[in-house]
Amino acid sequence: MNMNLTFKRGAIVAAVVAISGLAWYQTSRASDKQEAATPSAASVAAQAKASAARSARPSLSVQVVRPEQASWPLELSANGAIAAWQEAVVGAELSGLRLDAVLVNVGDRVRRGQVLATLASEAVRADIHSAQASLQEAQALAAEAKSNADRARNLRAADAISAQEAQRSLTSEQTALARVESAKAQLAAQELRGRQTRVIAPDDGVISSRSATVGAVVQPGVELFRLIRQSRLEWRAELPSADLVRVQPGMKAVATPPGGQPVEGRVRMVAPTVDGATRNGIVYVDLPTSAAQAGARAGMFAAGKVAVGQAGGLTVPQAAVLLRDGFSYVFVLDGTPPGQPAAQASVRQVKVKVGRRQGGRVEVIDGLQAGAQVVAAGVAFLADGDTVRVVGDRS
Repeated sequence: MNMNLTFKRGAIVAAVVAISGLAWYQTSRASDKQEAATPSAASVAAQAKASAARSARPSLSVQVVRPEQASWPLELSANGAIAAWQEAVVGAELSGLRLDAVLVNVGDRVRRGQVLATLASEAVRADIHSAQASLQEAQALAAEAKSNADRARNLRAADAISAQEAQRSLTSEQTALARVESAKAQLAAQELRGRQTRVIAPDDGVISSRSATVGAVVQPGVELFRLIRQSRLEWRAELPSADLVRVQPGMKAVATPPGGQPVEGRVRMVAPTVDGATRNGIVYVDLPTSAAQAGARAGMFAAGKVAVGQAGGLTVPQAAVLLRDGFSYVFVLDGTPPGQPAAQASVRQVKVKVGRRQGGRVEVIDGLQAGAQVVAAGVAFLADGDTVRVVGDRS
């Protein structure tokens, strides 16, 4: 009995010890897992420091510039047709005559008084000869009448003839002289017709159109040639009525014909009226004679600008402006992050409003301070808040 009791007590003690050991082992394992799963405060601080170091690492080496104040021409954009300054329509002044010769063609430059075409002049020359003969006859009759009148004056002074007879001789003399003047006028008219058998240029210029054909019978007023006077062209720029008041004669304007080179001209006049349908007015710009060499032709539609003065503003390099989602941005230095070298700085994205562009620079109308440090290039690789390394100042 005692042995059995002692054996049972020993078994119970062993079981209790085993259970206690197992419980301690499981508790120890759970604690180790929890410690492994939950980092210590020191570990958290180290990780945060490493992350901050990584975030403060410069993403790009950049140069910075400061906005510059510049005075640029203030220009109004316009479109309009290139046309002849004045076109002269040249035709024949006689009717019923045949074109005998055409001496010029389209594109020829002519001088004032140059013969462009000739008409058949046989009939006109015959009329001239007839008028000359009539004049000679009238002059002969006038000479006879003058002799009779002189004789009558002498006889009347001697009271050898009556006053009535003397007056008749004097009247015949005046009539004969009048007939001479009439014959001279008829001869002058026929000589004028003879000169009109030559179609001449009314001014210097270039032939822009020709409808004259050899052998055709001409009629007065019918166009034979069209002449651009003095070879001058003009640009008829259309501007909104609100802009017309800003344009004055003498201002510079530049028109660019399609496929040609820009041509600089001067405003000659501003139309006194505007189109009732479009509310646009026309600005007439004189182009130089060299405009044709730059590709300008009458009838072309050209785009251009009219300079109406000067206007100042802040400008930055074009490479410093980022176009994103339809808006313009620049990146400015936002200070040096704490604990970082002075050569490193964070950047801030700033939305700006841009205006004119000239010579690789862009005008900033709004959104940028005059003393700001702006990233000069490489802005497409930056984001708001990035840290950069400043390697130079191009200001």
